[in-house]
Amino acid sequence: MNFIKPDLESFLIALDGLTDQHTAKWGDMTPQRMIEHLSNSIKLSIGDIKMELEIPKDKIQKAQDFIDSEHPMPKNFKASYVVENEALRNENLELAIDELACLWVDFELLYSENENLKNSHPNFGELNYKQWLKLHSKHFNHHFEQFGLI
Repeated sequence: MNFIKPDLESFLIALDGLTDQHTAKWGDMTPQRMIEHLSNSIKLSIGDIKMELEIPKDKIQKAQDFIDSEHPMPKNFKASYVVENEALRNENLELAIDELACLWVDFELLYSENENLKNSHPNFGELNYKQWLKLHSKHFNHHFEQFGLI
């Protein structure tokens, strides 16, 4: 499967035209909640959010193999660490997209300055830059499909 290219330009092109009136093909996220959820995943990848590992250490390799696979993320997957109906932190969708863009710039800068850096994901363990890129690509693709953006 071809996933969205993990770069800011591709993300912003896909998000062009997203409005509060878009409805999800599955799940119950609003467009702004989806964007803020994706921003949280970037915060996780840059270490701004820290979470405990939720899978046994002997399952990490299998989980990381999924990142490298052509398998998409499953629809309606409920991650135990995602807070449902979390209060929105941005005043509107446009500001949420601006936040996402700024966080992506932070992500790229952090890993360009720290090429051996790894940050932990609760379901995949310690991930390096290339692994985070692949995971973000799958994750963004999943939610962009959810809202019919790609």
